[in-house]
Amino acid sequence: MSDFAVQLDLQQASNAVELAVILPTYNERANIVEAIRRTQTVLGNMPHEIIVVDDNSPDGTADVVRQLARQDSRIRLIHRIGRRGLSSAVIEGMMASTAPMLAVMDADMQHDESALPRMIEKMHREHLDLVIGTRNAHGGSMGNFARIRVRISQLSAQLSRSVCQCEVSDPMSGFFLVRDDFFRSAAPRLQTGGFKILLDLLASSDRKPRIGEIGYRFRTRMHGQSKLSFYVAVEYLFLIVNKLTGGHLCPRLTLFALTGASGLLVHFAVLAAMYLGLHSSFLTSQAVAAIAAMSTNFAVNNALQQSRLRGPRAWTGYLRFLMLCALGAIFSVSYANRLQLSHTPWALAALAGIAIGSVWNYAITQIFTWEAPQTRRAVSLSS
Repeated sequence: MSDFAVQLDLQQASNAVELAVILPTYNERANIVEAIRRTQTVLGNMPHEIIVVDDNSPDGTADVVRQLARQDSRIRLIHRIGRRGLSSAVIEGMMASTAPMLAVMDADMQHDESALPRMIEKMHREHLDLVIGTRNAHGGSMGNFARIRVRISQLSAQLSRSVCQCEVSDPMSGFFLVRDDFFRSAAPRLQTGGFKILLDLLASSDRKPRIGEIGYRFRTRMHGQSKLSFYVAVEYLFLIVNKLTGGHLCPRLTLFALTGASGLLVHFAVLAAMYLGLHSSFLTSQAVAAIAAMSTNFAVNNALQQSRLRGPRAWTGYLRFLMLCALGAIFSVSYANRLQLSHTPWALAALAGIAIGSVWNYAITQIFTWEAPQTRRAVSLSS
């Protein structure tokens, strides 16, 4: 290798990125510019990059970041189309970086970016794999949040420790710094769905990590709406159960089973009320019960969806759901009626009919009711 090549390599090495800050975003247009500015200010001259992973925000967050990235090479954008989810966004952002240290923060400025230098210093000084920004240890607090939310957070943290391989004060934190080699060793076992990437990382590691904590005050969101929802709570519970069962739980199949169970209860309640109580014909009772069950399934399924339908879109989705389920319902009702006419007990006939219709419903409704607005092929655009 020539002397010029050696000098060039040394010059490039001096400019190598030491830290990547991953900011997953969805509808954070009002916050993202200030979040990036504050982060760059506290990092100063440290060689770093900020990777914004945006899930095709309707408010144009990606467009704002794209303009910033054209002016500052330290800012990068991964614009995802056709898929959403905080954990998968963080994983994708981390995998796109070559930095030896990876930090994760929310873009809504609830995490205190001024803690980053202290987290970096602690990682270097104590040779740690992971440094967690904690709300539950010395120097940390939940800020001005309502007492009920604080209590929910504390209960969730207690539950999370059942799957962690180590003792940490805030396993639900979304603010942490991790070494790249430790992250990559656990990455193949991570559950890409869900919102608690730190908990997943701790539960998926094949060795006990060296962990440190830095306290910070959890701030109130400046603009926009919180992403906390019923769906997030369900995803969290799925993550806990998945890790406790050794990763053998299929979230989508479990979701379908829970939805189906609610529909099954409604179906039999309506069927019994009409057939036994009102003495309607079995065929009529079964048809009305099927419609009631489908309506229940839609309501429950919609509540558990990350891309939940609202307003006029919910009614459109409901009608589409009924039309898609109609073929399965026809088979279900017809088969159950035939069994009942052949003197099969009404409950068994109804159950057999439901089983026939469930196969169709599972295969079709997920694809065309909630995923239809998205592209059939997930796309990621990086800049």
